[in-house]
Amino acid sequence: MQFLGEYEHTLDEKKRASLPKAFRTALGKKMVMTRGLDNCLFVYPRNSWEKVAAKLEQLSFAQADTRGFNRFILSGAAEVEVDGAGRILIPEHQREFAGLKKTIVFAGVSDRVEIWDAAVWKEYKKRIEKQADAMAEKLGEIGAL
Repeated sequence: MQFLGEYEHTLDEKKRASLPKAFRTALGKKMVMTRGLDNCLFVYPRNSWEKVAAKLEQLSFAQADTRGFNRFILSGAAEVEVDGAGRILIPEHQREFAGLKKTIVFAGVSDRVEIWDAAVWKEYKKRIEKQADAMAEKLGEIGAL
């Protein structure tokens, strides 16, 4: 499954957010949410998460960077369940990590969904949109495009 698009939602008073309909079926009733890169959260369907975790387990624990990254991703993970109204509760430690306030963005990024504070997402998008040509050129040089 490929996750695509971006959807703006608000956190309610109980810190729940409606999961975009476009993502509900593919994510399933239970999913795994963890700290992501660039101060967002990563959300994976259960079966995709198992593949990510398996890859991380294969890395050598003898290297400090590997241990640190595994701790960052794995210890920050939590299983999240969709309620009957299609909402998810974002755990407090993850809301704090991502700086989530009232308005959030769900962004589909291929194999995962990312959750961003809307203001942070807006600034991030501005920055990467300005760099898109340079990024494409670098990807072209290595044969990725």
